Amino acid sequence: MNERVKKLGEFGFAGDDHVVPFEVAPLDVRGRAVQLGATLDQILARHDYPAPVSRLLAEAAALTVLLGTALKFEGKFILQTKSDGPVDMLVADFATPDSLRAYARFDADRLADAVRDGRDKPEDLLGKGVLAMTVDQGAYTQRYQGIVELDGKSLEHVARAYFRQSEQIPTDVRLAVARQVMPGDRDGRERWRAGGLLVQFLPEAPERLRLPDLPGGDGDPGQADDPTDNAWQEARMLLSTVEPTELVDPTVGAERLLYRLFHEHGVRVFDGAAVADRCTCSSDKVRGILGGFSAEEIRESTVDGAISVGCEFCSKRYSFDPAEFQPVN
Repeated sequence: MNERVKKLGEFGFAGDDHVVPFEVAPLDVRGRAVQLGATLDQILARHDYPAPVSRLLAEAAALTVLLGTALKFEGKFILQTKSDGPVDMLVADFATPDSLRAYARFDADRLADAVRDGRDKPEDLLGKGVLAMTVDQGAYTQRYQGIVELDGKSLEHVARAYFRQSEQIPTDVRLAVARQVMPGDRDGRERWRAGGLLVQFLPEAPERLRLPDLPGGDGDPGQADDPTDNAWQEARMLLSTVEPTELVDPTVGAERLLYRLFHEHGVRVFDGAAVADRCTCSSDKVRGILGGFSAEEIRESTVDGAISVGCEFCSKRYSFDPAEFQPVN
């Protein structure tokens, strides 16, 4: 298939399932934007979760992609929640250079009760607990993990709190999820989409990161200690104008949205990084885990003469002969 050659001066678009890095130099702002389409829809369709669970996991996946694609080395970024809500666990991970996977665990009865009572917002479904963000560079390296409290707030709010506490980088995040019938789809099926914007204030002069003496009085403790620098306040104000529909609209696209927001200052976009629905599980990896089991654990794992292991992310199942893991006399 021949790719169309862009004409001189023609502006290209990364499209769905690509993260677009950008910078707004006059505001000392950098960030990333993403629209997830087919990749996200495939992940959620495979699990066939109830809609409120899919919506929540889609937000987590978009946030994971925004953060994971910032890795400058071979490794993995893992986002995981553990909470007391109807959806008591979300796990999404991004393995460089482009592999995304995700799954959720929920209590069907509690979820049904919450939906019936109108308590189906993402923060209601999560409840209270913790969110952990982990960077794993592989074997022979120490994992870095930051943990932030889930206190009945949105994932956007929690992400801001994480960066404030763990990274000490002024950060703002916008996430949106929708189901849409895409142009040209003959089956008329609604497909899941998600969009996200992450903006960070990175001035060269550290004194510009000064904090206000007192909270701003806006009732949101998550934003009370943002720096007072005018450039950062303007960037946040511009970001606040983004509508959720703009984040997921395929006719807008990440580059066009960034132009709408920052054209007065001049926004520079960089080549997009692809994101794919690709699980990192394998028969060899599972075999390696089972190889560390004791003889008793192998016996307990054996059912009908075989050890069957399923991947929570991609639902693939692996079967092994227990004799493979018997100690050699």
